Amino acid sequence: MNLRPIIDDIARQADEFLAACPDRTQARAGITEFLALEHPRLAAADRKIVTDHVLAILEEEDFFATRFVDSFDADQDPAEDGEE
Repeated sequence: MNLRPIIDDIARQADEFLAACPDRTQARAGITEFLALEHPRLAAADRKIVTDHVLAILEEEDFFATRFVDSFDADQDPAEDGEE
C-alpha cells in the first residue's frame, strides 16, 4: 500500500488537529488517534510508519520549535538590539 498520500495529508493538516499538542509525545498520540478515526483499516505496522514519517516531516519543518513564542520576545522590535 502506498502510504505517501496519507502521510502528506496528515502533515498538511497538522496545524489544525495538533494545535493543542505542546510536545512530540502528545503529537504522536494525536496522529495515532487521527489515523484510528480516518483510516481504521490501516494495519498497525502501517500506522507506525505513517506516524513516524509525519513526525519526521514536522521536525524538518520546525513545527515544534516555532509553536510557542515567549510573549516578552514577541513584543520586542528586532531592529532594537540594545545599541544606542
